[in-house]
Amino acid sequence: MFVDSVRIYVEAGSGGNGCVSFRREKYVPTGGPDGGDGGDGGSVIVSVSPRLHTLMDLRRRKHYKASGGRAGSGKNRHGRNGNDIIIEVPPGTVVCDSSSGGVIADLVSPGQAVVVAVGGKGGKGNARFATATRQAPRFAKPGRVGEERWIDLELKLLADVGFVGLPNVGKSTLLSRISAAKPKIADYPFTTIRPYLGVVDLGDGRSFVAADIPGLIEGAHAGSGLGHEFLRHIERTKVLVHVVDMAGIGEGHEPIKDFEIVNEEMKLYNPELALRPTIIAGNKMDLPEAKETYEKTRDALSKLGLETYPISAVTGEGVKELLEAIAEALDL
Repeated sequence: MFVDSVRIYVEAGSGGNGCVSFRREKYVPTGGPDGGDGGDGGSVIVSVSPRLHTLMDLRRRKHYKASGGRAGSGKNRHGRNGNDIIIEVPPGTVVCDSSSGGVIADLVSPGQAVVVAVGGKGGKGNARFATATRQAPRFAKPGRVGEERWIDLELKLLADVGFVGLPNVGKSTLLSRISAAKPKIADYPFTTIRPYLGVVDLGDGRSFVAADIPGLIEGAHAGSGLGHEFLRHIERTKVLVHVVDMAGIGEGHEPIKDFEIVNEEMKLYNPELALRPTIIAGNKMDLPEAKETYEKTRDALSKLGLETYPISAVTGEGVKELLEAIAEALDL
């Protein structure tokens, strides 16, 4: 199961209390203070693990609490520190504070980590407060309480190229042809309800990671359908490939209108997406009604400075040329 967003509660351990104690030795009836410090509480740490690809494991558990520090004791013995707790997440996870919505960290590299709740400091024992004028302090400091809060974890896929478009235009078929990815493919809208990643090898030492982003619909930027869940995965891509259906006018698909709908939704979600290098893939060219539509679409989009490549994800027609164009865009 693919899970790309969770909310969890993290609680660091509290520090142990300092100790009030005095030496009790034979022939030393009034020994000095020897109370030890309390140990520090454990912290909660979010760390990137390259073996993970989803946040599914975190969905089963909502509360993460680190252990507290032990109290100090006599003979200047310090309490043991609490153990940190490490929460592993996949590369590409954004950590946000639930109450403010602020980004705590954007974790993209294996081993990268961030402390999301700091453990409380241990209290000082009374031996720390002895002075020339105060030789027998009868007080110690209590340990501090550890931090606690709700945090949101959102996974944004790390892909070089994002395939975008309306439902049922052939994005999944294209990804399955050019990579070893096996997304679900069927002839009805919303077949794909989760993003898929595939590694594309051009055979000459060049390769890139492509993501099949589930079909967007009008109103996606406002959360219609599963808009936000899909759109966040486009944000890290370097190049966008708009897949449009060149043979679906009878089904209500008009390539120019389809492109404008998807482009507008991305722009409303994040204006920076409109500035990404964009390539148009005119799909389903194996069908007879596609040729005339393609020529009109190509001419219209060329006026916007966009290059359109005719392809058939089913037969493989034109796919090699499309991949070369993508690789060149990535090089730039």
